[in-house]
Amino acid sequence: MGGHARGSGVRAAVWPREWRGEPRLRWRVVQQPTGEEWFGLTTDALPVDQAYEWAVRHDCGAVVLFSGTVRDHADGRAGVDHLTYEAYERAVVPRFAEIAAELRRRWPSTGRVVIWHRAGALGLGESSVVVAVSAPHRAEAFEAARFAIDTLKESAPIWKHEVWSDGSGWGTGATPISSVGGRA
Repeated sequence: MGGHARGSGVRAAVWPREWRGEPRLRWRVVQQPTGEEWFGLTTDALPVDQAYEWAVRHDCGAVVLFSGTVRDHADGRAGVDHLTYEAYERAVVPRFAEIAAELRRRWPSTGRVVIWHRAGALGLGESSVVVAVSAPHRAEAFEAARFAIDTLKESAPIWKHEVWSDGSGWGTGATPISSVGGRA
């Protein structure tokens, strides 16, 4: 169960499994990465503390970490009980790599980049997504991390299904998937 190189030093472990008779990939974020980027999609709990610790570099004076958590409401939907994320798994990590490449083009002094997302059922308070970015200064770390999470929400092939007290449905505010470079 070794890692496979993806692009410029990206490392992710892959375990094949069967689903509806087709092989699927399960990306795990529990192994240390190589290079300056760490991407993953997993059904396991996201180790938020590890993202922060790994993002720290001696030449970077700032680490910004964003963790999106499941809350008990959504637009017009009180009593949200849980969420289920579905993803086009084979396309997720390559899209994360595109996001990081564009982020580095815009903020060339960026240190490390972590982009992780959960799949499957998540309860209230669980982290569904983690983005961490280190940079020499706080302004660029904040801007780059904001770019990463906003672009992920617009461009990653991941969909949210909500279950609330009166029913269930796909997440509010969903938009068609866009390209990474199209974001201002």
